Amino acid sequence: MPLVTSTEMFKKAYEGKYAIGAFNVNNMEIIQGITEAAKEVNAPLILQVSAGARKYANHTYLMKLIEAAIEETGLPICVHLDHGDTFELCKSCIDGGFTSVMIDGSHHPFEENIKLTKQVVDYAHSKGVVVEGELGRLAGIEDDVNVSDADAAFTDPDQVEEFVQRTGVDSLAIAIGTSHGAFKFKGEAKLRFDILEEIERRLPGFPIVLHGASSVMPEYVEMINKFGGQMPGAKGVPEDMLRKAASMAVCKINIDSDLRLALTGTIRKYFAENPSHFDPRQYLGPARTAIKEIVKHKIVNVLGCDGKA
Repeated sequence: MPLVTSTEMFKKAYEGKYAIGAFNVNNMEIIQGITEAAKEVNAPLILQVSAGARKYANHTYLMKLIEAAIEETGLPICVHLDHGDTFELCKSCIDGGFTSVMIDGSHHPFEENIKLTKQVVDYAHSKGVVVEGELGRLAGIEDDVNVSDADAAFTDPDQVEEFVQRTGVDSLAIAIGTSHGAFKFKGEAKLRFDILEEIERRLPGFPIVLHGASSVMPEYVEMINKFGGQMPGAKGVPEDMLRKAASMAVCKINIDSDLRLALTGTIRKYFAENPSHFDPRQYLGPARTAIKEIVKHKIVNVLGCDGKA
């Protein structure tokens, strides 16, 4: 099966009141853990690549690993650029085989965001690629995205219709209380479902995206802290809130921090218990398994997209 866009995925998700998991990838073990989990529960997938991941792992290597995952699983997989911030970056990913890109112009004034987003949409659509735009700004840090609490802003429902109509985007990322990174909340997030409901009313049938939606699984935070980490009070988005969002207009939920925490916690634990070991297979293997279990949990218990491939 070749790579697919998210168009059909989102249509089915909206009608079925579930969401597709969009998981960030950086290396082979992460890709394997995610795709093996999805295969076991027969779920469609969006594999996200950030600009930082492309720099770290190399675009060609990542694409070949994803091609191998498609061959191994036979799943419908969409490859998506996460938080593209320039036309040039989006164009490079489109020309390099991505089937979806995000252009994040949320740091620009409204008119500039529209102009940049439409430029990307026009090019992407000419190549059969879909585009995610963003309105509103999430606080937090993730790769090159760094937004302070003071600069964060909820999405204004009064702007969404004009933005979608003038840009032609295929999906819209909104800010309703999630945030990037694992050190996000002094308390648990509380999502603004009133904003989501109003956006859904104004854009009926249109796919909405939630970024920064990791739940910061407490067992892995505790594992990291036990074996030398410093993450006191790290919180995320309660999973019941994500399930509710998935039953509404949210068709794509991004998950990255939970994968990083699972991988890091497992490796820290392994070295604490086996300080003399140095074979990377011995610690990356358990880390891959931890990612697989996290992804299966998210697909089945949070997203509801198991059996939907």
